[in-house]
Amino acid sequence: MKHIIFGGDGFVGRHLAQKLVDDGESVIVADIVKSPLPHYARCTFIHTDVTDPAAVAAVPIQPEDMVYNLSAKMLSPIQVRAKRHDFFFPVNYHGTVNIIEAMAKAGADRLVHFTTDMIYGHTVTYPMTEEHPVAPLGEYGLSKLKTEELAAEWRAKGMRISLFRPRLIIGPGRLGILQKLFKLIDNNLPVPMIGSGKNPYQFISVFDCAEAARLAWKAGVPNEAYNLGSLNPPPVRKLLGDLIKEAGSKSFLIPTPGWAVKRTLDFLDLLNMPLMDPEQYLIADEECVLDVSKGERQLGWIPRYRDEDMLIAAYREYRAKLDGRAATSAAFTAPAE
Repeated sequence: MKHIIFGGDGFVGRHLAQKLVDDGESVIVADIVKSPLPHYARCTFIHTDVTDPAAVAAVPIQPEDMVYNLSAKMLSPIQVRAKRHDFFFPVNYHGTVNIIEAMAKAGADRLVHFTTDMIYGHTVTYPMTEEHPVAPLGEYGLSKLKTEELAAEWRAKGMRISLFRPRLIIGPGRLGILQKLFKLIDNNLPVPMIGSGKNPYQFISVFDCAEAARLAWKAGVPNEAYNLGSLNPPPVRKLLGDLIKEAGSKSFLIPTPGWAVKRTLDFLDLLNMPLMDPEQYLIADEECVLDVSKGERQLGWIPRYRDEDMLIAAYREYRAKLDGRAATSAAFTAPAE
């Protein structure tokens, strides 16, 4: 049996590949890029563009293989409205179609697939369980929701597909929209919050995501969806306040009327000058906390990393790069006690 990871050179994929080769498993990474990662000495890389059906079909999938789809276009870099569908759907949706059809042709029937919590849209019930209504607010969430609908169709044909819906994934090597926040703090500038900052903000560690994927395989790939998020996320005000203290910055937090900021961002989006994607700012002051207890009950998965520690570690990595120092992932690898 082989583990085939589409998007395995990416953020979650590289950590999953490392975990599996450390366990002595046979791993194939199928991706469009190959980074200088140490685990390639112990696994196989196949150049694969998931938007190309022929390229996906060329990956040597066997009936007994375990397949993971971690290929995706994310919300960073921010896209203007007119380009969002064509940016997200070729990889997120059509890439998934190509992978599942290649699996079906090869007789493989086990898939772990990552979607997003942004399929939920606005908070309706709190905390948000996997049964929360789905109503994505943009093309990114919609592209991921369509893959969940696709998974339901293939489950009915006999496939086993475990779905994961992570919050904002954080860890070494990915800063994304956090860079804007870090620049404000570095320059001792005010840090505006959307709303009062009393609502919690929840991350999920890339290491916890990789472990969830591994545990789904170990559990026999249940035909279920699982939320992925941290435990006990702090309020935005505390999360950012602790970061400002860590940075030794003179920045201060500014609460704002959430509705007014959102309408301003809507207007900038309309002018094709987006500062954030609507899927990010429209829920920024809501109680968007995922209930992750299902993963513990069914997979034995418990998130190990705290939001405060993850954000500070991301800032330290950002500073290390600016200062020309080698960034270390040590801070990201120390779990909460």
